[in-house]
Amino acid sequence: MTQTLAPSSHEDSFTRDRLPPADQWPEFVFDRPELQYPAQLNCVQALLDAHVANGQGHRMALRGADATGPVAWTYAQLQAKVNQIAHVLVTDMGLKSGQRLLLRGGNSPTMAACFLAALKAGLVVVPTMPLLRASELKQILDKAHVSAALCDSLLAEELGHCIDASHAHFANSLKQVLWFRSAEVDGVEARMALHSMQFEAHATSRDDVCLIAFTSGTTGQPKGTMHFHRDILAMCDLFPRHILKMTEDDVVCGTPPIAFTFGLGGLLAFPLRYGACAVLLEKYTPESLMKALDHYGATQCYTAPTMYRQMALLKNEQPHAFKLNTLKHTVSAGEALPDATRQLWKKATGLEMTDGIGGTEVIHIYISSAGAEVRAGSIGKVVPGYQAQIVDEDMKPVAPGVVGRLAVRGPTGCRYLDDPRQKDYVKDGWNLPGDTFVMDADGYFSYQARNDDMIISAGYNIAGPEVESALMQHVAVAECGVVGAADPERGQVVMAFVVLKPNLVGSPALEKEIQEFVKQTIAPFKYPRRVVFCDALPRTETGKLQRFKLRQQAPAFNSEK
Repeated sequence: MTQTLAPSSHEDSFTRDRLPPADQWPEFVFDRPELQYPAQLNCVQALLDAHVANGQGHRMALRGADATGPVAWTYAQLQAKVNQIAHVLVTDMGLKSGQRLLLRGGNSPTMAACFLAALKAGLVVVPTMPLLRASELKQILDKAHVSAALCDSLLAEELGHCIDASHAHFANSLKQVLWFRSAEVDGVEARMALHSMQFEAHATSRDDVCLIAFTSGTTGQPKGTMHFHRDILAMCDLFPRHILKMTEDDVVCGTPPIAFTFGLGGLLAFPLRYGACAVLLEKYTPESLMKALDHYGATQCYTAPTMYRQMALLKNEQPHAFKLNTLKHTVSAGEALPDATRQLWKKATGLEMTDGIGGTEVIHIYISSAGAEVRAGSIGKVVPGYQAQIVDEDMKPVAPGVVGRLAVRGPTGCRYLDDPRQKDYVKDGWNLPGDTFVMDADGYFSYQARNDDMIISAGYNIAGPEVESALMQHVAVAECGVVGAADPERGQVVMAFVVLKPNLVGSPALEKEIQEFVKQTIAPFKYPRRVVFCDALPRTETGKLQRFKLRQQAPAFNSEK
């Protein structure tokens, strides 16, 4: 497969040199008018500069808070700060286009400005989750050959280990670090004050890498997915445009870190693309998130199913404490949305959840439906601009109603940084996200499980998320995770890890009650033959359930039976 790329403007050719072999790329599809981008493209010009140039600099761009209190920046103010930080990167730090810059911080306006400044300067941003430890940061620094970093002073400790030559996780490539939200005379803010509020965007190519988004998978070995400047705009020009009908009047709020592509899109790139306003929260609880939604008049919320469930329960307990009357779209992604959570949210708020499936490799959501287009039990239809099909093990399309592997392609797709796993993710020009799906005759896609979450017990295929959805309907269950456990007679049996609601205690009687409940809710052969009561489930920083950790624990609990 031949890939024709616009010539690179990068002085440092590291990322262009480490793109996957051309025959391992997915087929990219640019068949819509909104996806026709010029060869010379710096995405920050479209996300930020264009609004100021068009006389919209007075509109509110970012709201949030920092150590000094509330923050509210217009597009013109954000542009000025971005330009000053870009000068710090290029002039003070001496960074050249194409070099990688590690970014480390929570969802603060300053973190967002640093992100945009790096892209505007032609650098390649390597964002990292706030909770990563030095050992994890070192893997990323080494793999991406990162020489410089901007880091929130509140997160200094772990990255500090990586620049300490005596520490076990010293990263030799990292030569300089500047701290932001710092009172230091050498901090980012102090340096910004010495620079002009004007900065000409580096003339990057639409096919220059601007983002390396890392994802660990189940092995713990990080995979860096490389995205181009046009990929940032493509994710903005499809899902929010066609599914959410986004406009400049929207106000978005939520929880995913902007270091995570779900958060980068929903909480930064989407609103900026449409001239809307983003509210960035660093610390939140279900209660504080709902208060923020009311306070800022949010029209869109982005978070994970677990948070929606907790908010719905709180709304039912305190119906008059939260209005939520400005919300139009509540977007769920990151993990499977149980139908019980969808219905609980709808009952509490009157809002139909907008479910979606996307991924770091394809950068954002490619299957979703909203409002009247929602169909029970389904995530939705393919987002305009993407193509999807269900295939068998030989990559042959299967008939509607037949379970198989999801294959997707469109204007974005997987390009791992120098990684042999590229050939596993892309087959015959299609991205294979690793999900088992079924598509009906009307083109609605229904999630079954991750490919490795499908449990085969006594010849039956059992989707773990379906069992989880049934469990969540039991009055005693607060959270749950379902995996397969090895069994000599059945091959595997269904094992459920269950977190009970407050003040409830697990017992053999409750285990039997829950098992009988599942038998009455879905096909009896799908019930969990083992129920493990636990205090908490392992989750990622973005709230995604880590089923692989439950699978690692399963043998110990299974041996107790």
